[in-house]
Amino acid sequence: MNRRTWITGLAASAAGMFAASCAKVSSAPTTLKMLHVAEKWSKTAQGAIIGRHALAPEFTEADISPDFRANGSIDPGDLDYKALLAGRFADWRLVVDGLVESPLSLSLADLRALPARTQITRHDCVEGWSSIGKWTGPRLSALLDQARLKPEAKFIVFHCLDTLDPNTTNPGMAKYYESIDLVDARHEQTILAYDMNGQPLAVPHGAPLRLRVERQLGYKQAKYIGRIEAVASLDHIGGGAGGFWEDRGYEWYAGI
Repeated sequence: MNRRTWITGLAASAAGMFAASCAKVSSAPTTLKMLHVAEKWSKTAQGAIIGRHALAPEFTEADISPDFRANGSIDPGDLDYKALLAGRFADWRLVVDGLVESPLSLSLADLRALPARTQITRHDCVEGWSSIGKWTGPRLSALLDQARLKPEAKFIVFHCLDTLDPNTTNPGMAKYYESIDLVDARHEQTILAYDMNGQPLAVPHGAPLRLRVERQLGYKQAKYIGRIEAVASLDHIGGGAGGFWEDRGYEWYAGI
């Protein structure tokens, strides 16, 4: 073994030991507890400084990004989704259920018949990029009012049609899901978008319907929504952390 090979091997070994050490530290119960407390502090601090009802910045048509990247799931392979896509979503329905007095089952035409909000906002991705897009759709609060939430409802869960982790041992963690609290659910800029930049959503961007909760980072903007469920607790859904990525270590509160 020559010196360069030996040094390279030593460096790789050290890097591996460092990564393993970091992994152990980051997954230690004490560390996880500290991170959970820090997340609550972040949420409380933001609410105290700018308020959770404040609006995210909105932009003009001239600011719309010429190339809005699509990330995460961009072409679901699920057979049910492919069948809906082949039929141009004529058979797709948005179900609103859980802790509601009047469950809903709405077609895309039903949603398009509702009063809509259009907003031009910036999508901030945890990968380090941002893009500005124009979104149109009904406010989520209008659907929740129509379904009539029960008093014990505390969170809104978005169940999606795309499977991201078919190999998980927990079937509830295979498909994408996301959740928000009632403050974000009733925020003026929280909409269910069926149009992007004046056109129906393309598949990479979440057709036929996606969430836009503009005070949150990109991974909270659930795509391919099929069901909205009102719940009192997130403990029994997926891995219990509140979302697909949250089950895998992301923070539940992604406010910006």
